[in-house]
Amino acid sequence: MLGLAQRAGLQVLAQEHLTVPTDKGAHAGSKVAALVAGMVAGADSIEDMDLLRHGGMAPLFTGIYAPSTLGSFLRSFAFGHVRQLGAVAARFVADLAARTPLLPDAGQIADLDVDDTIRATYGYAKQGAGYGYSGVKGLTALIAALSTPGAAPVIVATRLRTGSANSARGAARLVADALKTSRAGGASGLLVIRADSAFYGRDVIAAIGRAKARFSITARQDVAVKRAIASISEDAWTTIRYPHAVFDEQLGQWVSDAEVAEVPFTAFASRGRKHAVTARLIVRRVRNQNPDHLVADDQGERSRRGATTPCSPTRPW
Repeated sequence: MLGLAQRAGLQVLAQEHLTVPTDKGAHAGSKVAALVAGMVAGADSIEDMDLLRHGGMAPLFTGIYAPSTLGSFLRSFAFGHVRQLGAVAARFVADLAARTPLLPDAGQIADLDVDDTIRATYGYAKQGAGYGYSGVKGLTALIAALSTPGAAPVIVATRLRTGSANSARGAARLVADALKTSRAGGASGLLVIRADSAFYGRDVIAAIGRAKARFSITARQDVAVKRAIASISEDAWTTIRYPHAVFDEQLGQWVSDAEVAEVPFTAFASRGRKHAVTARLIVRRVRNQNPDHLVADDQGERSRRGATTPCSPTRPW
């Protein structure tokens, strides 16, 4: 695996693009390669990097560094150096995709999924740690993963934020970087960005538009969205049945059938024509089984009010 990384240019790219100051940043390419080798071998801390010096490792590898040396190297990073390392990663993914069947069929269709995750940290001195929406003290990371029908997801962009950062912070820049890397990695065909309602914002969608990609982003039920949903006529709904039951988190129950409908929708219109985005709003509704929210009509039937879940689907710009 490290041989493939070397052929794809990992060490050379890191040496060319990383400019960590003082002697701690010397031989940046070899140090980055050593860190990657340690992680591949199972290391998840600086102390674990000592496994590179165990057994017969020395005859196999050159440039093996002590954990303290690698720790000093990483602690010398400023935000600019993290961005440099991101540039190395982007170029490395593109080189790797050119040498291996990493993303088959990417030239036809590919999906780019964007989401955030939080990693718990412990102790009081961890820089940037904080309590986020999940109630867990840790660091929050944004991740963009590219996949095709015949390939597992490949991480093409990441961004680490403080634990208290909201999901959308820095998302527009991450999406722009991920789209650029995806194109460089061979995703030259239809490229669809998928994200939940935390990323429903003008800046994110504008970044997608500049890259001439498409999007499927869950829309929050604000006043404009509710008005669009209310305009859907009853004969516009199409019944769909799932081959297996689907768990609906909003209702807290399993759902085996639902109805979908489509309506034109213009988002962010309140910000002016320059910022408005017109797309299709696809709405899914299921029968609400919660008696506290059901409203009986004149014929004693129970309506499905409040059981809609809107999302904006893929649409060409």
